[in-house]
Amino acid sequence: MQRLLELDARMSARLGLAERPGLLRNLAILFGHSGDSWFWLAGLLMLAFIQNGYWRTWAIAYIVAILITALVVMAIKFSVRRARPAGDWGQMYRRTDPHSFPSGHAARAMLLAVLAQATGPAWLAAVLLVWAPLVGLARIATGLHYLSDVLVGWLLGAGLALLLLQFAPFELSL
Repeated sequence: MQRLLELDARMSARLGLAERPGLLRNLAILFGHSGDSWFWLAGLLMLAFIQNGYWRTWAIAYIVAILITALVVMAIKFSVRRARPAGDWGQMYRRTDPHSFPSGHAARAMLLAVLAQATGPAWLAAVLLVWAPLVGLARIATGLHYLSDVLVGWLLGAGLALLLLQFAPFELSL
């Protein structure tokens, strides 16, 4: 197991951009922040308050899915307690959540992408399918996660989305 963790750390370090100023680092920071839960919850809450019918139901379903995912991710993080990679960038994340496994951002991004594939609209599904992998890669590039954190986060997010779609009490498709 130790050898796998060392390989994971080496591969993750190769993807690192946190200490290299430039366009790629700035894009990694942008994509990394775009997966923040507060950003998505604020936008979805606003949508739920200003819309009626389908879009209100859609926004509330996504809010519930994000909150369930957060609970599952935090339960795993506090069970595993894997420290984040060493680094100076991202102190806000490092102070509020010192654990890296699994990546909540990667899980949330993939959850949203898979939900959008099933619930539409098609343009949003396409955008989120491209965006979700970029969020995960950005979390590695900024030095906040190991590659394995992100891979497991993606699997967890996709799995939770598929599970939640089985139990949706209403029709979410357009």
